[in-house]
Amino acid sequence: MWLFAAFLAVPLIEIALFIQVGGLLGLWPTLGIVILTAILGTWLVRTQGAMAMGNLRNSFEKLDDPTEPLAHGAMILIAGALLLTPGFFTDGIGFALLMPPVRRAAFAYLRKRVHVSRFEMGPEGPARHAPGREDVIDGEFQEIDPDATQVEPPRKHAQGPSGWTRH
Repeated sequence: MWLFAAFLAVPLIEIALFIQVGGLLGLWPTLGIVILTAILGTWLVRTQGAMAMGNLRNSFEKLDDPTEPLAHGAMILIAGALLLTPGFFTDGIGFALLMPPVRRAAFAYLRKRVHVSRFEMGPEGPARHAPGREDVIDGEFQEIDPDATQVEPPRKHAQGPSGWTRH
């Protein structure tokens, strides 16, 4: 029910803000602000997203828990979608999500509400060290028919272009 209320409330808030800001500043300055926030938001999302990807890579390299960098990356992605959506309310939420203290606070709130029942990472998991399974070697194979003694000669390639590409 709260999702329905959000889908109803956000457009109404945006319309009200457009009417108020448009009445105060006029049409062209209002549209200019919307376009400027979309451009600025795109640039900020790219820079913040690159930093979040670097943090995620570092956590994978160090075999640390990637939960926080993944959450920050998801919040930056949501911020980008909100900043590209025309409106002042969504821009405010999008810019707020681009600030690291706001993301940390949102992550702390979510961490308290979400309970992880199991988390495994790396080769130390119980599936890899099951008792009595030390002699199992994982591999791929291909069955060869022992009765097939005749081998086909390799095919010669046709001369000229294949027809799939233009030269």
